[in-house]
Amino acid sequence: MRKTILGLALAGTTAAVLLTGCSMEDASCGGGEYGVIAVGSTGTACVSDDQDPPKGYARYPKGKEPEHVGDKWDVYWETHTVDENGKIIKAPDEG
Repeated sequence: MRKTILGLALAGTTAAVLLTGCSMEDASCGGGEYGVIAVGSTGTACVSDDQDPPKGYARYPKGKEPEHVGDKWDVYWETHTVDENGKIIKAPDEG
């Protein structure tokens, strides 16, 4: 009986996650934060929603913000960055 109840509870939890669209992926930043990219390199950081990016960092261009580790934009920004004017450029080789 205990196994049946545990199995039903686990199945219900799994169904709830799938039906509500919750993601099991790692978020790029925590709640209350947004991601920024280092100007001229591929470095990244997370900044509190109520703060401006620190010196040497910029917000990602609108619509091109990574949301989860390994998503389309996270992978894109591994080889691209922004210059001091906010223009997207190929990232310099780090090696």
